[in-house]
Amino acid sequence: MLNGNKRWLYIAVPIFFFWFFGQIDKLGISIIQTDASFLEDLGLTGADKNAKIGFITFIFTVSYAFSNLFWGYIIDRFGARKTAIIGLVIWSAMMIVGGLATSYEMFLVSRVVLGFGEGMMIPICGKFISNWFNHRELGRAQSSWLAGNYFGPACGAIILTIVIATFHWEAAFFVLAGFNLLIVLPMFVFLTRDTPEEHPRIGKKELAYIREIDANEKNKPKQNFTQDYRYWIVWFGMLMSSFLFFGISIWLPTYLVEAKSFSREAMTGITSLSWLFALGFVLVCGYLADKTKRPSLLATILFSMTAIFLTAAILAPHPVIAGICMGLAMGTQGGVFHLSNLFIVKYSTPETAGRAAGLMGFTNILGGFSSYIMGWLRDLSGGDFGPSIVMLIVAAGLGFAAYLFTLKKEAVEVRTYKINSNRLII
Repeated sequence: MLNGNKRWLYIAVPIFFFWFFGQIDKLGISIIQTDASFLEDLGLTGADKNAKIGFITFIFTVSYAFSNLFWGYIIDRFGARKTAIIGLVIWSAMMIVGGLATSYEMFLVSRVVLGFGEGMMIPICGKFISNWFNHRELGRAQSSWLAGNYFGPACGAIILTIVIATFHWEAAFFVLAGFNLLIVLPMFVFLTRDTPEEHPRIGKKELAYIREIDANEKNKPKQNFTQDYRYWIVWFGMLMSSFLFFGISIWLPTYLVEAKSFSREAMTGITSLSWLFALGFVLVCGYLADKTKRPSLLATILFSMTAIFLTAAILAPHPVIAGICMGLAMGTQGGVFHLSNLFIVKYSTPETAGRAAGLMGFTNILGGFSSYIMGWLRDLSGGDFGPSIVMLIVAAGLGFAAYLFTLKKEAVEVRTYKINSNRLII
């Protein structure tokens, strides 16, 4: 079954678990911050409580975003495998420090360094995908690790709720550090290599397929990704997507518990379902992107759906409907994130993929602002989520408008691709 397809085992599987556990590390704070003991132990009380909670994600994403720029150059220079191993060691250590934190300030320091360690995730996957997969399977290859990006938190919401209820909030951090050290790190050490040429178990036939050149791209002049205006439109779209995704995902559990009076068990169920929505959008977009060759059109549709679902959440008469609409809005942004990473590979070369992904990963900085601003708006409005959700609707509208400028050129490229393909067949 693996004959000619070993790249899926040696690359797709490790980066799936890379994101499966990495996203629990990153976004598990949304579950942990609903625990009363956590809030009390770290002094997250008082009139500015929500702003302080939002600042935890803000400081993490600022560090995460800036480190993307640093890691992108490191990966292009030293390779994705070594960089992943270094990053995994850093962030596992910081999960342990987070569990040992006895003050708000100490916890913030652990999140800053954690953000630095995890900042290499997007550039590493962009580099691996660019080096290891054929041009016709980029959408599916991206889906393989983005599935972990959303399936991880879906399972993580349940895992963390059980761990916190059984032990204490500190145990959640120690368990996550153990997953990284015992499962993910050995996969990168023993399974991966930077290129298929370096891997002793990749046959000549599979290597030839990976290195096959698209006839439509063969004579096309290669330009630096920074010279393609569409890369910057995607970059802006990712700014809006990060703003939306972090704003919704970090505050969703709190929204369900405090605004909609869900029990902890019901909150866990809706939160897990929301991440499964995101996984569903990733898988569907991976298939449609390869099938239609219209990723920009798909992104435009997804941003419009986000605005519709957020509006429905405000107007919904029943708490369950409002919660599901919020989850669907978050899910659509999972699809946008997938398409954005597909664009990284499309607009760059294997030599520049790390830098292109690193610059794209910098857009996560706006996610931190979203989390903090939503907390600040809640404090100003007496705990009401309404103003925050309206702000998110505006962000979705801006993302929709940006992608409109890519549709005409994409349509021309698709027509040209079909004409050239028909000529090759004849």
